[in-house]
Amino acid sequence: MIATPSRRALLAAAATVPLLSAGLLRAAEPDLSALRDITTGATPIGADERARRLARAQALMAANGLGAVLIEPGSSMLYFTGVRWGRSERPTLAILPREGAPLIVTPFFEEPSVRQTLAVPAEVRVWQEDGNALAVVAAWLRERRLDRLPIGIEETVRVFIPSDLARYAPDARQVGANPVVRGCRMIKTPAELALMETATKVTLAAYHWLAPRIEAGMSGSAIGALMNAATTRLGGDPEFALALIGPAAALPHGSREVHRIADGALLLMDCGCTVQGYQSDISRTWVPRGTASTAQRTVWDQVAHGQQVALDAARIGATAGSVDDAVRRYYTGLGYGPDYALPGLSHRTGHGIGMDGHEPVNLVRGETTRLAAGMCFSNEPGLYLPGRFGVRIEDCFHMTAAGPRWFSTPPASIDAPL
Repeated sequence: MIATPSRRALLAAAATVPLLSAGLLRAAEPDLSALRDITTGATPIGADERARRLARAQALMAANGLGAVLIEPGSSMLYFTGVRWGRSERPTLAILPREGAPLIVTPFFEEPSVRQTLAVPAEVRVWQEDGNALAVVAAWLRERRLDRLPIGIEETVRVFIPSDLARYAPDARQVGANPVVRGCRMIKTPAELALMETATKVTLAAYHWLAPRIEAGMSGSAIGALMNAATTRLGGDPEFALALIGPAAALPHGSREVHRIADGALLLMDCGCTVQGYQSDISRTWVPRGTASTAQRTVWDQVAHGQQVALDAARIGATAGSVDDAVRRYYTGLGYGPDYALPGLSHRTGHGIGMDGHEPVNLVRGETTRLAAGMCFSNEPGLYLPGRFGVRIEDCFHMTAAGPRWFSTPPASIDAPL
């Protein structure tokens, strides 16, 4: 006969469940005690740097005949004003004029919150729920006699915003703001490069902590979770931690199928973080358990050389597209491709990086922008063999007057991936 528990006993047992669950969760947490925050010395972007950004933008506006530039929340707004805000159906906008202080336009009830991150001298105007943000912008442009000059629209601005602006400022011709925004953001300053170097150190340190802790049977998602935990402990804000095992590594951004670590299985990881708004991006490919096969070693060595081919082609004044061309010539000579065909390199050789993990311009065929000191790129000419495996080695570099310089040093071999 089974005794029927009393209501009090049931309640007491139920009360212990959260405690047991919490204990189990704590037991499952990785031991991060050996890690410390290595970002404490990172210097955030200061007022002087932001003032120089605005001055540079205004010089570019004058050179390109623009009266102002309109920006929505995102990395460009953060870059110029410090304002951290999200996008919704209620626009918050920054307008950079060719002379004077910027304007911030935001809903009335959001103004106190928006001001909390505003990092430059600026005028703030508000609009009410029964009004329109672009009517406020148009009135401000008229006051400054900018409404008859071309207005640059930052490339990520949503379509309804310039449409509304056209209603309220019909005489203002709208043009792309790339000559101004890209003209500023593509050229990184020493302060920006220092933050990217710190982010890179965090990601490398997380890799070093992670590698000896990868065990047989682990899934890609479990490995990525460990990487993110280490990144956070080291002081970075995790952006992505992609871990692709075996055949999944032949798909550059992964598969829905679950693969697990086994002897001889190749692991491709693509990870990055943010420090004070600036990102890292590093990929490593290796065999965590057992020994790499001859085929895996051959492809790894080919990708490593492809990465060096790209670096050798990255010279001041060369077009960004020529870097990609050099890598594809090398791979075609090995029998891959041609072009973007598989097995081979199915994506661009690299992308711009800074406040965004992917930002203009790319190391891709046909890109005519010429490389200049201060530009930053990923270098990741992977090779992918469908149904078998893929190899990607990715390190970022920045251009100097003397040529490219690595943020992170490429690995020596598939046996020494870090």
